[in-house]
Amino acid sequence: MQQFIQMIEFRTSKLDEFEQLSKEWEAAATEKTVRRRVLVRDRDDAQHFFNIVFFDSYDEAMKNSDHPVTQEFAGRMMALADGEPTFHNLDVIDAVDY
Repeated sequence: MQQFIQMIEFRTSKLDEFEQLSKEWEAAATEKTVRRRVLVRDRDDAQHFFNIVFFDSYDEAMKNSDHPVTQEFAGRMMALADGEPTFHNLDVIDAVDY
């Protein structure tokens, strides 16, 4: 099984609202296929973010994307973005923990 990462690149001036909505999704999504999520900010642009979401596989990511709870929250999160987010779908080729 090949691990998979979805990276969502977006801009927002409403980070506090985005983080609150993320916490609400975490509480509502009882059947998560997400293994890890990391939110990072561009040090050179305070309104530029990447939400990096880790899955066991592409299939697990699609199961998460298709889930009604995720669909609802994704729409609400998109409304907090300044412009359209960009999705990057990444197969993990190699990973090393040091």
